[in-house]
Amino acid sequence: MQCELIVDARNGTGESPVWHPVEQALYWVDIPARQLHRWQAGTHQTWQGDEMLACIARTQQGWVAGMQSGIFQLAPQADGTLASQLLSPVEHAREGMRFNDGRCDRQGRFWAGSMLLDMAQGAPVGALYRHDREGQLHLVLEDLIVPNGLAFSPDGTRMYLSDSHPDVQTIWVFDYDTDSGTPHNRRLFVDMHALPGRPDGAAIDQDGCYWICGNDAGLVHRFTPDGRLDRSLPVPVKKPSMCAFGGANLDTLFVTSIRPAGDLSDQPLAGGVFALDPGVKGLEEPAYRG
Repeated sequence: MQCELIVDARNGTGESPVWHPVEQALYWVDIPARQLHRWQAGTHQTWQGDEMLACIARTQQGWVAGMQSGIFQLAPQADGTLASQLLSPVEHAREGMRFNDGRCDRQGRFWAGSMLLDMAQGAPVGALYRHDREGQLHLVLEDLIVPNGLAFSPDGTRMYLSDSHPDVQTIWVFDYDTDSGTPHNRRLFVDMHALPGRPDGAAIDQDGCYWICGNDAGLVHRFTPDGRLDRSLPVPVKKPSMCAFGGANLDTLFVTSIRPAGDLSDQPLAGGVFALDPGVKGLEEPAYRG
């Protein structure tokens, strides 16, 4: 499979790639830099936020985002700043936390998980929240360390969730009530301990297969709906962080990555954004319907 570098972004933690079908553009964030990025027809643009933004979803007017202190409405400005409006504050379990991975379900509810900034503590104080279309934030799941890999099946009746922490490295699947936005019947989908890479950000293709970045292994894995590893695509960096389908035909897999500190002579493109030919098509990412 060909892997193309589209932006040598050098993101500290590139995350949450989202294809904008109207603009035919890829958006993503760099969490520690507090930036929103856009790549459109080979042009790269950034906007600066006031606090760390970790996950985004489209709205009719701009973006909704999980940040450090809550769920915000964001509007990119011509001067390179991000206008922000707090939609729902969050009461984290302790100091030094932020939102992490998130996206909308098929009905337009925004979901986001929280984690400690210091992941090395391994404390299960992270949680998963649902921001309803009515604007209310609900705590749904607790006792997570690094919630990640959130995704929904094409018909919306399955929800996937992973925990990236080295002590967990597990992907679960839930049955999902599309009327109430409630996951139930949590069960093991994939135990990643025996596979290369920790489970990070994910995407679903039109066949209902689950794509997830194998962080630390430089791979993006595809699992069938029954949890069977179908294929693994390499990227030229060790820490791919999240993938998303995009392009005019939704047949390109975009992958963000992390640029760690230290010697990068063996992965000079770390923190870049890549495009892969996955051999399948994806689904349009739902917009927030708040």
